[in-house]
Amino acid sequence: MAVRLRLQRHGKKGKPFYHLVAADSRSPRDGRFIERLGTYNPTTIPATIELNVEAAVKWLQNGAEPTDTVRAILSYKGALYKNHLLNGVRKGALTAEEVETRFQAWLDNKNKKITGHASSVQQKREEERLKKIAAEKEIKDKRLKEAEEAAKAAEAAASAETPSAEAEEAPAAENEAPAAE
Repeated sequence: MAVRLRLQRHGKKGKPFYHLVAADSRSPRDGRFIERLGTYNPTTIPATIELNVEAAVKWLQNGAEPTDTVRAILSYKGALYKNHLLNGVRKGALTAEEVETRFQAWLDNKNKKITGHASSVQQKREEERLKKIAAEKEIKDKRLKEAEEAAKAAEAAASAETPSAEAEEAPAAENEAPAAE
């Protein structure tokens, strides 16, 4: 029986959610599986991956073949690196203590990178949000200024028309007054 480490799709249409499983290669994608190793949610930013590294390494040691996507996930979470280190123990190049210290150092370094990347992404989003707010404020100020200028122009036009209308009425009133005498 050939065992594959692969993804099982769950979730709604357009909103995928995956389970990482060890399954017989002949079973359907979402069918029977031997063991569930973790979850993968690509819709979150950054993607959420929960993985039982020890179980994944156990399956890799027993000869399970990961699919391309699962291989990338295992590499990202360090399961492939730990498998590599454990192969070194089996060959006599390393000790179990050395494997744990190297793996912990790798995890710490990886977590620093992820945290740094997440904070830089957060910072870029905040800068973009502030730029959008500044651009919207600039547009709002421009529109208010244009509206004020249009209101002043309308007032000036109305005041220019009002004295001429009064001036026309005044001579007409004067003409009527002498005729009445």
